[in-house]
Amino acid sequence: MAARARSKSALLCRWTADATGLPVVAGPVEATALGNVLVQERAAGLVGDLGSMRRLVAGTQPLRHYEPRDDRAGRAAWDAAADRLGPSPSNP
Repeated sequence: MAARARSKSALLCRWTADATGLPVVAGPVEATALGNVLVQERAAGLVGDLGSMRRLVAGTQPLRHYEPRDDRAGRAAWDAAADRLGPSPSNP
């Protein structure tokens, strides 16, 4: 899920979905503030568990969904770029 300023960039979200082959959900720009409010509401007994907090955000905040495009040429370009970078430290 993309949050904060990154979620405002449709191009970045599109590229992320295409490059990773995974769907991207762009959430609220003020995710940190919303999270803070939800934790306080949970402590006060006004909201339930994590699932109910997520449903509350999803039902009250605009979420944009970006599915990876099924584009063989585009996928090949992202794979070639990844090959040029070499293995990542977390995935040698």
